[in-house]
Amino acid sequence: MSGESILEIEKIKNSQREDISVAVFKIVDGIKDILDEDRQQKQPLILSIDEKLIIKTVKEFLMNKQKQCLIGITGESASGKTTLVNYVSKALRKKLFNETYTTLCCDDYYKDTSEELKAAGSYEELYKTGFSFDKPDAINLDLMRAHLISLKNGCGVNAPEYDFVTCESIPNRAYKNPTRAILAEGLYVLGEELVDLFDIKVYVFTPFEKIKERWFTRAILRGKTGSAAEHQFNDVNATAQVYIRPTMQNADIVINGLASAEYIENITAKVINLINDVVNFYK
Repeated sequence: MSGESILEIEKIKNSQREDISVAVFKIVDGIKDILDEDRQQKQPLILSIDEKLIIKTVKEFLMNKQKQCLIGITGESASGKTTLVNYVSKALRKKLFNETYTTLCCDDYYKDTSEELKAAGSYEELYKTGFSFDKPDAINLDLMRAHLISLKNGCGVNAPEYDFVTCESIPNRAYKNPTRAILAEGLYVLGEELVDLFDIKVYVFTPFEKIKERWFTRAILRGKTGSAAEHQFNDVNATAQVYIRPTMQNADIVINGLASAEYIENITAKVINLINDVVNFYK
């Protein structure tokens, strides 16, 4: 290859780098505008955020099209983690192909305790044995970690599914694609077993009274009522103090669990539109 050809290639590469740099700063400035607008809301979505992380993540994504991003989302039981993931996903589906992201839920990795429930005869009797659904060892975090590592390395996985009524774990229930963005949510996602895997760490903060209200509403749907529900909620609250609330210090972003589902979708759509517009302009 001639010297002139090499120089031309270098000019093209330098031009591409300049375009990427301009695109990064346009996206960052746009996201800052969205955050400023969010702060003015009665119930803002973002309570705190590491803005340097935005610059770093956006730059890596634009400069490396093979880059995969693992996003961990945690919070107390009934804080709004699943709602956040569902409505972020809804916005993504409207603007992007499903192949661009994958979701993994910690709840699906609960260990099978269907035989223990049958032997006890009821949830109430199961709790009397000292069993807890709200400690890390109730969930197969080793399997979830292995699946997250496989996805980050570009390999698909077959995730299990958990039945909250029967306590049965069904293996290999749902195939998960190794997409660029991987959203993992659950009680122990930012705990010591998994936290090191994530590029972005999110904590959903919700006041205790709202958590309690949501939790009992959901407990009915899962077949837990009366003293069984009371017993488990007391356990939920006690274990949250030990295993979940302290993980907020690991978060890069703290989300307001009182923000409406519609607002979550709206903010996500704004960010997606911003990124799409800038990236398409500099293609």
